[in-house]
Amino acid sequence: MSIFTDVNTPGASSSHVTTHTQAETDHIASGHSHPEAEEMIISIEEIQKLLPHRYPFSLVDRIIKYSPGKLAVGIKNVTFNEPHFQGHFPGRPIMPGVLIVEAMAQVGGVVLTQMADIQGGLFMFAGIDKVRFRRPVVPGDQLVMTVELLSVKRRRFGTMQGRAEVDGRLVAEGELTFALVD
Repeated sequence: MSIFTDVNTPGASSSHVTTHTQAETDHIASGHSHPEAEEMIISIEEIQKLLPHRYPFSLVDRIIKYSPGKLAVGIKNVTFNEPHFQGHFPGRPIMPGVLIVEAMAQVGGVVLTQMADIQGGLFMFAGIDKVRFRRPVVPGDQLVMTVELLSVKRRRFGTMQGRAEVDGRLVAEGELTFALVD
């Protein structure tokens, strides 16, 4: 059994979480270390038990680090066959910035749905602030997203700091605010 419980799906059971080695984490994650985060893998199947998103809007392939109620690090493998690349842009595929922000939000959703004092409901965007895009994300890239919980108000609103990197280089960052809706 793991520390994870599904708060978005009534009656769902806990999922199994597999740990992995430091070498695997170093290979996947960027150079930024988060000593408070446990190195573990949460698979796509386990993520789908926690979040309602499905293809083509499921934008997190795996969680590789997690600190309950604090932080998660997730990855998204960017592939050419994703539907948005047909029109964004023909001949020069670039992942839309709004999808990078959404991917960071989904990593943050894993943190929010696992908070012990949050029961049921769905987290939705309530605000997006100070978002900056630093370089393009293209097919073949592996997006590594670190999302840290900054505050929770009245157990209904959460603010998180998100950071997305490719090969250890910053591609996007910003502050994400969520509201719990019934």
